[in-house]
Amino acid sequence: MPEHVLVVGTGRDFPARLRAARPGTETSVIVQLDYIGKVREPGGNARVIGVRGDAPDEEWIALAAAAHARHPFTRIATFGERDQDRYAAIGQALGLACHSVRTVSLAHDKEAMRARLAEAGVDTTAYARVADVDALRDFVWEHGTCVVKPVSGAGSAGVARVTAGSDLAGAFDRAGGSYLGLANPGVLVEEFIEGTQFSVEAVSERGEHEVVAITRKYSDPATFVELGHVSPAELPEERRREIHACVASVLDALGVTFGVTHTEVVLASAGPRVIETHVRMGGDEIPALTLDATGVDLDECALRQTLGERVLPGVRAALAARREPRSSAIWFAVLGTRGVLGDVAGLDEARAVPGVTGVEVTARPGKEAGGLTSSESRVAYARALGASAGEAVDAARRAVGRLEFQLRVRDAGGPVV
Repeated sequence: MPEHVLVVGTGRDFPARLRAARPGTETSVIVQLDYIGKVREPGGNARVIGVRGDAPDEEWIALAAAAHARHPFTRIATFGERDQDRYAAIGQALGLACHSVRTVSLAHDKEAMRARLAEAGVDTTAYARVADVDALRDFVWEHGTCVVKPVSGAGSAGVARVTAGSDLAGAFDRAGGSYLGLANPGVLVEEFIEGTQFSVEAVSERGEHEVVAITRKYSDPATFVELGHVSPAELPEERRREIHACVASVLDALGVTFGVTHTEVVLASAGPRVIETHVRMGGDEIPALTLDATGVDLDECALRQTLGERVLPGVRAALAARREPRSSAIWFAVLGTRGVLGDVAGLDEARAVPGVTGVEVTARPGKEAGGLTSSESRVAYARALGASAGEAVDAARRAVGRLEFQLRVRDAGGPVV
């Protein structure tokens, strides 16, 4: 029977890849009107449905159901964070296999996730949703160094490390926005757990979880925006097993039974503690780092599972295969001075650094750049391979150091110069 996959969100290049993966497969896309221009090859789909971003779930469901009645969907998928809640609601209403509404809600709502993990005995990090600065101040006085973040968000936007002496009002205001159109805006404060941070990429199938890679994160100490990553992280086997067990417990507690997931943890002296988890692939080119380091293609896993295929046997075979050990790293360029981005020089020199596999400028000329408030603040990156984590990170950092950015800077009382 030919497949007809409803992709919720732009889907990036996945609709085209789904059609190419199995002859006869059709795709339809349902997406927010604000992002309909980002749908690639729209004419390759059976249809593209645009919906207002503020439309209720019932409207999304009704439009999808109308298309389903005329041209039935066999499967549903989404490949990003935005509108995952609509994906789950539509899938449930149409009887299509998908993450449950509850699982997606727990992954998006960091307060609900904390409550569920505490209930399941998985993680006991102290937290509170705070309604005002006074409540935030009370929590910080009780717990010391803390992290303030949006209840729903991504890309480290609105996240800050604070103490009693910090600008708590400013931190509260920054965290109080709604990011990426995710539901349930609000301010969450958590106790800060000291330790090294990692992201964990896993593939689940029929309730089984397989950790594919543990990636070391290098983050700004104040905003937690990632400055770089390296995979695989260099860890003692005992610590690696602890992280594997922690992530499996988190996914079980949230009701994840299939799919690619991205979980962030901090390795404290007493063992791993959870930062957050996502029922999607990681960003920051982490799937590419994972492929370099392990031979497992997470994008391909997501695509094949969407089409109903089993992927865990292949994942486990790839992880068990003997490979020459190598590490894959990425490092980002951040500008300390604010201004309007102009030309970027040094690309050839950066790409010529031994071990470097790619250098990309991610910010367009004319963009306001400088400072570090979210992952969108970063302006370029370099990827590199090495025989060890340190070698790969060093090559990526040296490549970024070869780049030169032209900025038009506005002084305190004058024009842009």
